Amino acid sequence: MKKILFASLFLIALVSCTEEFEKINQNPNQISDQLLKQDFNLVGSPFSGMLLNLFGGQIEEDLLHDSWMGYMNTPTDFVGNVNNTTYYIRWNSFWGRTYNNVMSPSKQVIRLAEENKLPLFATWAKLIRIMSISKLSAYHGPVIYSNYGATTPTINYDKESDLYDQFFKQLDEIQSDFAANRTYTGFTKFDPSYKGSIPAWMKLVNSMRLRLAMRLSKVNPALAKAQGEKAMADPAGLINTNSENFLVSLNGNIMPVAQICWQWDDTRMGGPIESFLVGLKDNRISKYFTPVSDVSLAADHPAYPYKGIRNGAYCVAKADKVPYSKVSNDFNSAQTRRGFTASEVAFLKAEAALRGWAGAGSAEANYRNGVKLSFEDWGAGGVDAYLADATSKPIDYVDPKDSRNSNKAASTITVAWNESDNLELKLEKIITQKYLNTFTNTLEAWVDFRRTGYPKIPPVAKNDSSPDWGIIPVGEFIKRMPFTNAERTGNAAGVADAVSKMGSGAKDDIATRLYFDTGVKSNF
Repeated sequence: MKKILFASLFLIALVSCTEEFEKINQNPNQISDQLLKQDFNLVGSPFSGMLLNLFGGQIEEDLLHDSWMGYMNTPTDFVGNVNNTTYYIRWNSFWGRTYNNVMSPSKQVIRLAEENKLPLFATWAKLIRIMSISKLSAYHGPVIYSNYGATTPTINYDKESDLYDQFFKQLDEIQSDFAANRTYTGFTKFDPSYKGSIPAWMKLVNSMRLRLAMRLSKVNPALAKAQGEKAMADPAGLINTNSENFLVSLNGNIMPVAQICWQWDDTRMGGPIESFLVGLKDNRISKYFTPVSDVSLAADHPAYPYKGIRNGAYCVAKADKVPYSKVSNDFNSAQTRRGFTASEVAFLKAEAALRGWAGAGSAEANYRNGVKLSFEDWGAGGVDAYLADATSKPIDYVDPKDSRNSNKAASTITVAWNESDNLELKLEKIITQKYLNTFTNTLEAWVDFRRTGYPKIPPVAKNDSSPDWGIIPVGEFIKRMPFTNAERTGNAAGVADAVSKMGSGAKDDIATRLYFDTGVKSNF
């Protein structure tokens, strides 16, 4: 957490140092706008940074949904073990990352693209905006989108249903622009993900449409079906192979989860994912995590010497949990992180098939393909035996240092597909495998969990929710992040209007459900 403080102080100093920037003569060694215009540098150079900031770090991911969904949890008793991981909000910064590092530079890109007659760069920036704002909305609900850039004292937020309507409309326009310029090569030097391939970005557009459509499958099934079918029918196709995966360059930075784990000792394997990976005999475990050096910590399953920390765990002393499993050392040398994979698309199609969407194919075939693609992507072996396993089940979690964190397994599923299972059990298997695949991209798992109830994971061991931020009843789960304090004080009327758009009885707290989270347990 010292890194967070230093970064904050650096940003404050940076703002202070640059307030009078325009009054200072330009450095003769600095690249001028005129030079940046050469080879499209002026409009192209911000893209790698915008793409990187589609993701967060410790206080935007690791201490939020990484922990809430049981992928990781902290051994550190931050703020006396009363913090985001135990449902008392201390950090809330994805809003600032989104607006400062994606929306602001994209606004500049769009303006410059129009001025310099480079419209396709504006189209590209608009796609990245949708990717970014659709993530931010999954944290908060209503967000500022159509009114972004307004200078009025009050800036109103977009209602969630309106956001999705805008996303789909704009994806239509983006895809049309790309389709008319399939051979365009102007992005090449600025695109670390697809090397400027417009057809590759078109596959991502369709995959994004399918992801967003599935979010609405319960709250607006007719719209979800129409948009999902449109995505699957588009001739540009979807991300269907691992070679087509959307990977985001780290721009020379260390993978956040590796830095938090290996350099700061502030995160370790989560207890819920231990329950699934060990119980289901999942070979991806060694691609995600390192075995413990003290095998007594995994005495309940010595054949799989891994140990995680329960979501929302009681933490007494950091030294107790530091010996638990770290993430794989491979993440220290990773140069990219996964933004959208063929495996996720396969699981989306599997769910679409269960819901009767045209063009989805077979639920079983997509499910099996999703697992195979995931094992291939992560470099794990033994997928055929894994898919055939109809007996192994998630195990109970045992915390050898503090029994208050131990819990019975919440799920009893196996891996093997059984066509005679009911739709709910089939969906649980699909979403559980989707969850196991999306390690390091965990926001999507939190979305799936809120809308479907899957995967089945235990509630937090220690629930510190309070009237300050909202009460989560024992056995229940956090629903959203509140709006930031800066917005609460600086745009109070806008926040009040946003809360009113979340429905009757809504509050700006962690217990108010988002639009796609209907609260209805049945998925069919």
